[in-house]
Amino acid sequence: MVGGAPEWVVREDASQAVLVALGVRQLLGIRSPAELPSLRNLPTLSPPRDDDRQAALERQWREYWALTVEPLAHPSPVPLDLVDGFGILVALPTEGFDELRTAMLPHAETAVDYAARAQERYRADAGAGSRVSYRAYAGAIAEHERQVGRRAHSFELNVQVLPLAQRGVWWIGSLTIAVTDGLRGDVVAFDAAIHPIIAELA
Repeated sequence: MVGGAPEWVVREDASQAVLVALGVRQLLGIRSPAELPSLRNLPTLSPPRDDDRQAALERQWREYWALTVEPLAHPSPVPLDLVDGFGILVALPTEGFDELRTAMLPHAETAVDYAARAQERYRADAGAGSRVSYRAYAGAIAEHERQVGRRAHSFELNVQVLPLAQRGVWWIGSLTIAVTDGLRGDVVAFDAAIHPIIAELA
């Protein structure tokens, strides 16, 4: 709160760390979260493995995903260690993640290259003026305020703009949503899609 007035913060990005995590998910054939679509132009692999190993990878990936999307909300009880080949984009807890660490190593170059290209496209689109971040969110908040007849409550929202295979918006954390890049570039459709999110928070 500044001077008693509600304050909202929206951060928008196409985080390479988030993109790498989703790339690893796809390249390892991890199915969760089931509602989140796959990334475009990246193969979905299904390596042969038994049910116990699959379950271990799924559990470890979900914890790694939570650490990556909202690290402050999901602190690790043990130190983190960078994974070879991923630069600073992947840090896993030093205990309990051996299966995931081993399985993801062969996919480092593919996942990192994909993430870099996707972030470059996002920045190029943003730089070309195809999306005006502040105006898009400010307009949705102003419309919400008109509808409810009061100022919006203070809130924080993180938006990851991702090249997902299906168009839409998904909650991927308590304060974080994923938005398809195509939807984010469509001013009218994005405004309609973001409005229920703003209404839920504000």
